[in-house]
Formats: sequence, C-alpha cells, structure tokens
Amino acid sequence: MDSIRSTAQTWLTDFFDSETKKEIQNLIENDTEELKERFYKDLEFGTGGMRGMMGVGTNRINKYTLGKNTQGLGNYLKRTYPTEEVKVVIAYDCRHNSDTLARTVSEILSANGIKVFLFSELRTTPELSFAVKHLNCHAGIVLTASHNPPEYNGYKVYWTDGGQIVPPQDGEIIAEINSLSFEDINFEANESLIKLIDKDVDEAFFKASVSKGSFNAKEKDNFKIVFTSLHGTSITAIPEVLKRAGYKNVTIIEEQATPDGNFPTVKSPNPEEPEALEMAIKKAEEIGADMVVGTDPDSDRLGIAVRNLEGKIELLNGNQTMVLMTKFLLDKYKENGFKGNEFIATTIVSTPMMEQMAKAYGVEFKTALTGFKWIGKMIKDFPDSTFIGGGEESFGYMVGDFVRDKDAVTSTLLACEIAADAKANGSSFYKNLIDAYVDFGFYKEKLISLTKKGISGAEEIKQMLVDFKENPVESVQGSKVIWIEDYNTSIAKNVLTGEEKAINLPKSNVLIYETEDGTRIAARPSGTEPKVKFYISTNTKLEKAEDYKSVNSQLDTKIDGILSELNL
Repeated sequence: MDSIRSTAQTWLTDFFDSETKKEIQNLIENDTEELKERFYKDLEFGTGGMRGMMGVGTNRINKYTLGKNTQGLGNYLKRTYPTEEVKVVIAYDCRHNSDTLARTVSEILSANGIKVFLFSELRTTPELSFAVKHLNCHAGIVLTASHNPPEYNGYKVYWTDGGQIVPPQDGEIIAEINSLSFEDINFEANESLIKLIDKDVDEAFFKASVSKGSFNAKEKDNFKIVFTSLHGTSITAIPEVLKRAGYKNVTIIEEQATPDGNFPTVKSPNPEEPEALEMAIKKAEEIGADMVVGTDPDSDRLGIAVRNLEGKIELLNGNQTMVLMTKFLLDKYKENGFKGNEFIATTIVSTPMMEQMAKAYGVEFKTALTGFKWIGKMIKDFPDSTFIGGGEESFGYMVGDFVRDKDAVTSTLLACEIAADAKANGSSFYKNLIDAYVDFGFYKEKLISLTKKGISGAEEIKQMLVDFKENPVESVQGSKVIWIEDYNTSIAKNVLTGEEKAINLPKSNVLIYETEDGTRIAARPSGTEPKVKFYISTNTKLEKAEDYKSVNSQLDTKIDGILSELNL
C-alpha cells in the first residue's frame, strides 16, 4: 500500500487538473481499497491498443493514460516517417467520454505536428479501418471498448494498411510509451492541423461496402429484415448500406436506435448474448421477418438470427455464420474460376470446419491467434494472395480486404444476400447451413466464459490456466487425447508417440487438447475482459439433411458430457 499511495501522490502535482487531484485526495483519505484498484498497476497499452474502466488513476482510462499512449505513438510515427507529413485519422463510438477523449487524442497529435482527420460524429470501426487507406494516413485510432460494460472505454490503433498494429510496430510503440512520464504529454493543440471529416468518407465507404457485399440476390422486396444497432454506431451505416443494396423491407428497433453509452435496454450490448437481441427477435416474430441482425457498439461484431426448421427465429453462433458466409463466397469465386492464389482464414479457437471447406474447394487455409489483427496481417504478409473472407467464433467477419478488421457493416449485407438468395431458391439460411454440414461434416461448438474481476480475479484466471496445463486431460467422453498444443511454448506434442511439432505462430497463453475423434478443447484468458474462456468443438458425419435434428441432439449430449467432465 505504501507503494500504491506513493504512486497516487505523484498525481497531485500541478501538471494534473484540479478535478483529478481532488478525486485522488479523497481516495487517499477515505477509500483505500478503491485507491488500490486504481493504482496497483499501469493500464497497459497491449498489442492492439488499450481498454479498461474509466476514472482517475494509472489503472483507468482517462486523458492522462490515453494521453501518454498518444504521445508515445506520435513520437514513434515521427521517428518512423521523418521526411513525411504524418497523418492520423480518428473515430469514436457511442461510449461516455468517447467524443471528448477523441478530441484530446487529436489535440495531442496536433501538438506534435501531426495532421489529424477527426470524424465529426461517431462512426463505425470498419469505416475507421477503411479511412486509413482511403485518406493515405500513416495510422488510425478508434475510441471504443467494443461490447464491454458502460463503465469501460479504450482505443485501438491501426497502421498504414488499415489493420491493427502487429509486430514489430506494437512492441516498438509500447517501448516508446513506457519510456515516457505523464509530464511528457503535450496537450497544447495546433488547431490548424485538425480537420473534421464526415460525408465524403461515408460515401466512399458505403460504395465500397455495397460493392463488396452485394451478389445480385433475388426477391429482395420480399425479404424482411429486423435490425438493431444496440444503441451503437452501426445506425450510421447499416440502414444506408442495406437501402443502397436494394433492401426496402428493413424494420429498425427504434428503442435501441439512438446511440447511448448507458445501453439502457440491454444487460450487455454484445450480440453474442441472446438477451441482447430479445427485442429484435420479438419484433421479427410479430411481423414475420426472415432475419434479425444486431451489432455491437462499434459495429465490428454482428449477431444473426434466422428461422429454423420449425419456423422459429433462432440465434446462430459466430462459427455458424462464418461457415455459411465463407461457403457462399467460395461458391461465387468458384463460379468465376479460382486463380490458384486464394485463401480463407480463421483463428485457432474457431471451428475446424473452415479448414475442411478450404480442402474441399482447393483453396489455401490460414489460421491465426485470436484477434482480427492477425488475419489483417496475413493479407499484408501475402500481397500476391487473394483473401476471400474469414472470421472468428466471436461473431466477427471480414469480406475481402478493403477493410482490415471485423466489419459488421459489409457482413450484415452479405448475410442478407445469402438469406434472400436462399429464399428465392426455395431454401433458407438455416437449411443451407445444414446442407453445408452434410457436405463438410457437422461441427458443433460451445463457448464457456467465466468472469473473474479485480486483483483476485486475475490471479484466479492465471491459476486456472496453470492447472489446465499441469494436470492434462487424458480423455474426453471416452476419446483419448492425442495432441496437446501449448502456444506459450510454441510446441504441439503427440502424447501417445512423443512426437513434437513447432507451432509457427507468436507465443500466446492458449492451451488446446485434441482427441482421436477430432474433439478440441481450448482454454485462454480474454485479452480485453476479466474472463477466462473455454472453447469446445466436436463433430460427426451428417449423412443427410433429414437426420439433422437427431444428430444435433447427439452432439448437444456430447458437449454436455464434456462440460461435466471438465467441471465447467
């Protein structure tokens, strides 16, 4: 506590504003536990950016912690591009303080002689990614905490290709930030270097999105969509993109259409959570809609619900939507003739079904660590290859390479195209998914996410992963574990033969078991939330679509058994 109190007292100097000093003095005098939470560590600029709870202190998002990051980023940009006018584009979402923090970040960069393009109002993350290349910028920043609770904020940093920063830039930027003190932040804005942007960039992004996401689906007039932005930024883009693509039958959930950082109608603004789409699903049942789409606050994730075999609206998971989107794109490429340099991609904790499809279509399959920055990096690392599309289980998808991050705007349009086309052909999104299971194998996944908050929670998560590694699972539902993939050591080991293979990916705190029957169990801590996540994937053959219900029930029973064995 002496060390924590000493750190807090450094925030009582004249460099910090009076409100900050007043709050810290009150914590020192009256709330030791809260003081500890605020100052026991520095909120780190991680490998893609920074995210945390808002408030004063080194372990919180505020103008000083973001300011230090921004100063470090500015220093790095100027050193990397010494003979160029450095340009950065900045966007922000609907969260509390996002607009004022975006303005602060802009002012710091301008104070360092950097040209800033600042969106005049909130915009989606995919539009920010697009704008980096469109405006020929050296970097981009979006102020967002994605789908975290209302008390969170943060920012993500993008590089010249429009993708999130990756090695070696991330480590070099972090080193620059860590070399600074708060007093090194230059808050003296040069307003002449800050330019507000909006409609021109919107127009370019909308055109590109419609171009990449449209495939001349028929019967659009008879296809009913219910859309909710969950109080986030997608209201600025998705209705317009759907309209331009020819969808006239779009019902917007008005109670959730106004951007609001409190997210008043949902417990969590996360389309991964069924509760978040309850209002939209209810409306869809009322009006007989074909599809429900909901997006998270910064519009990089999308949740889709469609009519199942009984005609009821059912929420699909990220693996299911990713599989069908990718299959649709593969079919379109196949119609035009593969050139031989195409690839699809996903992450190590997503469905193995993606690899099976790649093999069937004869295209390359690439896999990455969790996080879309790694998929973006693939595109940069293989400039002679063509990225068809790819995604991850956490409800993110990217169509082509014109955006280099999860893009719920274009992916929403793609999902509607698939479903409208299926309906015109007497099928449905759901039936097409079952047909894919028949063709490539029936893969079913389940995610278990455990929240562990605070200092003790972080230690508990750390210990759970140690236990998972040091007390290895030997079999799962009667199937022997064959491979243990340890991404911390970059070694995959066959526990039956002793064979070892190198994992050619950056080190990461992930452990994956694979059994004889292809069941996979992965464990990893979240990089952005106080959570530990367990990913279960199992599979079997589906001989014909008529067997779907019974085989689906068998896989459900198997997953329940796995969870019971693992005490999850």
